[in-house]
Amino acid sequence: MKDRIKQLMNAQHMNQQTFAEALDISPASLSSIFNDRTKPTLNHIDAIKKKFPTINLDWLLYGNGPMFMDEYTGDIDNHAVSASSAESVLNFDDSPSTPSESNVVQPQLSFVEQRNQLQQVTNNNTKYIDNNPRKISEIRVFYDDQTWETFVPKK
Repeated sequence: MKDRIKQLMNAQHMNQQTFAEALDISPASLSSIFNDRTKPTLNHIDAIKKKFPTINLDWLLYGNGPMFMDEYTGDIDNHAVSASSAESVLNFDDSPSTPSESNVVQPQLSFVEQRNQLQQVTNNNTKYIDNNPRKISEIRVFYDDQTWETFVPKK
């Protein structure tokens, strides 16, 4: 299973640190899994499923099937297609229609791409205000014999 977690991490173009941050787990925990010190727990698998809802759990747990499931063709035991989504898929009106923005499936960005977009937005909106430069007013040096010296710069 650790190899499949590595495959998922590489497929999302993430390093170990960003992958752990995306899953909201500690990087040390992920490192322990990759170094065979521990095995993935249910919490790790749950975190992966929450971050990547289209992940095929059969692939993740057992290595069977594709890495990701299609949105409409899921595992029959685990995912039932709701009536509203079935109606929108099977609506055979004679009138031609154009897809609205709400019906178009947007591709999911990887964690790294989302972070880069967020950094671009914050960089565009950042205003730098020049503050008065700080000046050193006093330096204290403490010695191991419980004494100290105070140095004050000349003005």
